[in-house]
Amino acid sequence: NLALALAAHPIRIEAPIPGKSLVGIEVPNKVRSYVRIANLIASPDFQKNASSLSICLGRDVSGNPMYADLSEMPHLLVAGSTGTGKTIFLNNLILGLLYQNTPEDIKFVLIDPKRVEFQIYNHLPHLLCPVIHEPQKAVYALQWLIKEMERRFEVFSAMPARDILAYNKIKQVVNSGATMPYIVLIIDELADLMAARGREIEVGIVRLAQMARATGIHLVLATQRPSVEVITGLIKANITSRITFQVASQVDSRTVLDAAGAEKLLGRGDMLFISAKTIRPRRIQSAYISEKEVKKVIDFIKEEQAITETYSVISQSIKEFIDKPGEKTETFFEG
Repeated sequence: NLALALAAHPIRIEAPIPGKSLVGIEVPNKVRSYVRIANLIASPDFQKNASSLSICLGRDVSGNPMYADLSEMPHLLVAGSTGTGKTIFLNNLILGLLYQNTPEDIKFVLIDPKRVEFQIYNHLPHLLCPVIHEPQKAVYALQWLIKEMERRFEVFSAMPARDILAYNKIKQVVNSGATMPYIVLIIDELADLMAARGREIEVGIVRLAQMARATGIHLVLATQRPSVEVITGLIKANITSRITFQVASQVDSRTVLDAAGAEKLLGRGDMLFISAKTIRPRRIQSAYISEKEVKKVIDFIKEEQAITETYSVISQSIKEFIDKPGEKTETFFEG
């Protein structure tokens, strides 16, 4: 009745509004207002944030800027149908982290089975290796990350340090060499990897999701097909922070959020965000950034860092691990 009277569809009722003794009725604006990542980064709330892993989510229904800390999440699941803003959000996430960190502070492992979305980031100094396309190489990348996680735990134990934050603080105090970089693994289409090497991909993701937080390794998994075959029970149980853009059905919404609602979103960056800190999904308009703007930022970083084809020791390690399959065992994930 409300939708009919307001000539608006769909509407969403939030009862109560978090932090208020009020019931909210969300009605779509007739004219969409765009949210820009530059404005979110320039906000005092973002500038005063102590974490170097803050990500810009967008603005909520009241127009307030929304941020999240990847180190607290500590992993993120992103779902949404084609054209709803999922890949643009991933670009925002990457650029936000690039803004806050030098290549010595953070490293990325980018996996793009579709071969089109992450090509622009190739040769970026923050990459541990070139963008990965093949499912088998994605399995090798997960294997390497698990080995790196175990190596970091051994280093922490010898220091001793509880986690990467404590380790880097000790390094800075005693001025004894370089600090340890964070590593962010981003998979743009999880469904393609699960279809090709499902068991190995699932076991690797779950192992990292369970243990990698303390070592500074974080996962961001995205898919446009949020079925139970892709977002399995084990993956879902170990990744509590989730973002859903518009999806095709209520079943898809429940698969990701454990609640309906994402099927009624408006598309073009309209999303629901849930984490361990939130009681129910928060509606947010994600920031928009064009491919041209992304390219300008990447070109600027490449010029500033005077990019060469040489890799650091850690980068060379993962590159060799992925490119030389004969030296690895296929039974790495068994048991």
